Amino acid sequence: MSKDSRPEQEGYRLRRRDTVALTAIAVAVLLVLVITGAVSLWVAFSAASAIAALSFIYFLLISTVVSTRPQMPAITVSATAPIAAAPAREILDHLPFPVMLVGPGGRIERANPAAHEFLGLGAESGLLSASLRQPKVLEAVSAVLKGDKARIVEYSTVAPIESHVRVHVIPLKADEPGAFPWRALLVLADETSSKRAERMRADFLANASHELRTPLASLAGFIETLRGHARDDIEAREKFLSIMQDQTERMRRLINDLLSLSRVEMDEHVPPSGEADLAAMALDTIDSIRPLARPKSIRIDFEGDPNAKVVGERDQLFEIAQNLIENAIKYSEPGSRIICDIHADIGREEIERLTSSMGPEAGRLTIAAPARSAGTRFALLRVRDAGKGIERRHLPRLSERFYRVDGQKSGPKEGTGLGLAIVKHIVSRHRGGFYVESQPGEGTVFSVIIPRHITETQPVEG
Repeated sequence: MSKDSRPEQEGYRLRRRDTVALTAIAVAVLLVLVITGAVSLWVAFSAASAIAALSFIYFLLISTVVSTRPQMPAITVSATAPIAAAPAREILDHLPFPVMLVGPGGRIERANPAAHEFLGLGAESGLLSASLRQPKVLEAVSAVLKGDKARIVEYSTVAPIESHVRVHVIPLKADEPGAFPWRALLVLADETSSKRAERMRADFLANASHELRTPLASLAGFIETLRGHARDDIEAREKFLSIMQDQTERMRRLINDLLSLSRVEMDEHVPPSGEADLAAMALDTIDSIRPLARPKSIRIDFEGDPNAKVVGERDQLFEIAQNLIENAIKYSEPGSRIICDIHADIGREEIERLTSSMGPEAGRLTIAAPARSAGTRFALLRVRDAGKGIERRHLPRLSERFYRVDGQKSGPKEGTGLGLAIVKHIVSRHRGGFYVESQPGEGTVFSVIIPRHITETQPVEG
């Protein structure tokens, strides 16, 4: 072999190595996506075929360009040089999920912008152990750097926020003579949303079965008693039948609320297109609910603008007012007053003032924030009761399914614990906002704002 041909062969070898490295990284990422279920096997196969074809074309083009240039000295790569070539780095930088290349000693050699943001990496890459203090992950990386097979590790954090992450640790072998033979490719998948959804489903099934088990057990016991020694006891029979009717009514309310919540969640992503008068709807709700307030001698007063047109579905807006006013009746003291007021046209600068009407000592929480859109005008529905109030520690959980505040039980007519969850989802569908403000001993104020106009592209928060 002539000395003149050696640089050309060395360049050929380096180009082949770069092409193989690029293809290997791309195929590895596609393999991870298939394992996690992000893409189907057919899509991954098509993408892999396209990547292989592009890599081959890239190799041919570079070979042609280099062969027409004057001969250059052979390129040498040190043992500390990154494995990935420039095209591979560009691919990594554009991936939407965190990817890192870890080299000898656990030092981060390459991290894409998503990894920098996810782990809070500095401008200069350092040791993985300084940025990711997860023993299981570090142990897997150490094993892969020694030549072990790929591993999948999961870890969770609670502070500062709850997160659940799955880490795919993939070994990459270097072809360079004298170089450290193995490196580790880390692909991180944030599974916090799916874990939360899974936990919510499990909690929902557990709570729903518990809520139904109690009245069913009561009914079974009373039926057995009535068929036994209380068969001819008229007084006991009337008493038991009354209790059975209450338990049956409780199950009916629970099933209705579950069906309502299911319908609302199903359509939550589709904003309403009709028009409704929030004030007229609130007045109709008050008229229909007043019989519930008479036994406790509670007065319901309507204040504010009599005309408040919004974009919304009237039946769902009626359900919002019904849930809020019924809750106010349940938890207000006998002989007290409930105020339902309407503001027909407010802007964002007025929302803070109108939803903070109880003073600085009261606790306040935004349960659902309205969509961000400059110039949007809202109508506000506010319901204030005269109950015992709610402590600050309970406010974040008010819209959870089946959650009830300690000391706020309402007797035989106890609610299902789903009313505020329904209100939250209806408000989210209407691209509005939902707020609570309460102070023990002073009562509670629930506020709902609904846009007067809806833009289809508005993002929904909360």
